[in-house]
Amino acid sequence: MLKIKIQIYCGDQIAMGPGKADLLDAIAAEGSISAAGRKLGMSYRRCWLLVDVMNRCWAEPLVATSSEGAQLTESGVAILTAYRGLQANMDGISTQGAVALERQLRDVPLEAQVAPSHR
Repeated sequence: MLKIKIQIYCGDQIAMGPGKADLLDAIAAEGSISAAGRKLGMSYRRCWLLVDVMNRCWAEPLVATSSEGAQLTESGVAILTAYRGLQANMDGISTQGAVALERQLRDVPLEAQVAPSHR
């Protein structure tokens, strides 16, 4: 099976990837970080840490919080839309190339071979 995952880095931090995009979708749908976490089966702390990384990595914050909850900023909507578009384009590309690769791919790896000892 061929699976291509797009991750965008800011230094050594993942600024955007599939999980962060899913979190942004959940925040947009649920209106809060804690509700998004429950929807995704993640702790509030984990969600907050992911939001914090995203907000620090992009030119403008992607998520705005208030006492009423959380919402995506205009930048958050734009970045999420661009990322989902990139994913859709990559899905089309990977489908074309996947057939040739998958024909050559084993279902499971062969047993590891022991390297011969040198005397």
